[in-house]
Amino acid sequence: MYKILTLNNISVSGLERLPRDRYEIASELPNPDAVLLRSFKMHDWPIPASLKAVGRAGAGVNNIPVPEMTAKGICVFNAPGANANAVKELVLAGMLLAARNICPAWDYARKLQGTDAELTKQVESGKKQFVGIELPSRTLGVIGLGAIGVKVANAARALGMRVIGYDPHITVDNAWQLSSQVEHVFSVNEMAAQADFITLHVPLNNDTRHLIGTSFLKNCRPGLTLLNFSREGVVDEEALHEALLANKLRAYVCDFPTNRLKDDPHVIMLPHLGASTGEAEDNCAVMVADQVRDYLENGVIHNSVNFPEVNMPRNGGPRLAIVNANVPHMIERISKAISTAGINILDMINKSRGDIACTLVDTAAPIPVEVTAQIAEVQGVLSVRTL
Repeated sequence: MYKILTLNNISVSGLERLPRDRYEIASELPNPDAVLLRSFKMHDWPIPASLKAVGRAGAGVNNIPVPEMTAKGICVFNAPGANANAVKELVLAGMLLAARNICPAWDYARKLQGTDAELTKQVESGKKQFVGIELPSRTLGVIGLGAIGVKVANAARALGMRVIGYDPHITVDNAWQLSSQVEHVFSVNEMAAQADFITLHVPLNNDTRHLIGTSFLKNCRPGLTLLNFSREGVVDEEALHEALLANKLRAYVCDFPTNRLKDDPHVIMLPHLGASTGEAEDNCAVMVADQVRDYLENGVIHNSVNFPEVNMPRNGGPRLAIVNANVPHMIERISKAISTAGINILDMINKSRGDIACTLVDTAAPIPVEVTAQIAEVQGVLSVRTL
């Protein structure tokens, strides 16, 4: 019986992927094999020795101490792309809100007073202050062409916009899905000089923190609308505030309210709604539950942020799953321990990612406890499981 601890409410659609005859699931549970969460901050959370996997029902993992998990041999999964459509739709809504001055116009209309005839007169005299722009022929810059960025770029092309994209790390799969009409630029500053709208879809890390800062805002085209449904720290808020005061930007639309910007008339702030649809929550929960289950039961790794992709069809018999430091002679030591016990290896796969390696071994006979104990004693081995 596997124990699954939930640190946030997880969609029932995801939890139903974990059969109750093999999984115990609760919000309070000692010695869990895996944790499922959404926004719970794990940085100060005591990591139990029993933990083997963490599943984040979403894309970002800033709330998880990934290096610490890696050092303990714990696989961290996320759900990239599961909420992509939800975020794409909100980005499009943000562009339209800013382009047509919907928020200040709505506020104006709600505050009108008088008879209907008087309201009509006020509307006719007041609407000129909310004249907007249309999207066709405008240029959208997309920074980050992952699952979300690709969907946004393709949708903007369908709306008649010129789209330029920047992503030095775009994957082959995402490149195949991207419209051939999306133009490529080689730097964010090059994009800044051309775009009427720019939308951010990058993770927050050392390379992207304050990616949008003084230099970028100095180079941007006057009247830029900046959309940030990525992470708050990707934008240097102080530099952005100065750009807004200087009327450098038409609007800033984001999902991360702050006191400094929330009352600025050129700022539209939403309460972190990017993935807040029932469909996205279901998709994320299902994806991450499937991944955690496959890892616990078969040692298969897909969509991990800290472990390599590992997949080997099972032969129907015993399987050994090993997590170890990526150092020389490890396969040799694992194989020797198994062969010395007179057990035949039917199949084996070893994959590495940075300092971590994962090995799956299918054997012709059950693996004795003494063999797993011997492998666990090898320097650099972080965990050994018999599946």
